Amino acid sequence: MMRFAHLLSVAMLIVLATAGPLFAGESAGTGAGIGMGLAIVGIGIGIGLVGYAALSGIARQPEQAGAIQGAMFILAGLVEGAGIIALVLCLVLLFV
Repeated sequence: MMRFAHLLSVAMLIVLATAGPLFAGESAGTGAGIGMGLAIVGIGIGIGLVGYAALSGIARQPEQAGAIQGAMFILAGLVEGAGIIALVLCLVLLFV
């Protein structure tokens, strides 16, 4: 799992490092598209990590399942909200 995360982070850094020179002549749509894709990947990774941590905590302490589940929903909402804000900002970049 850690190896996959390292490979994914290296791939994202390569895309971000080469995006400017590669698409310098293009419109802002390319940058917005890359930003939206990265936002979606970030949302997926964030919610996956929140769910994994919640399930691990419930497996260790089943009597605290309600409290852990409540915290999980709050954190998943925060991750989702941050991702939606990133998507909206990319759409604003696309249409302005």
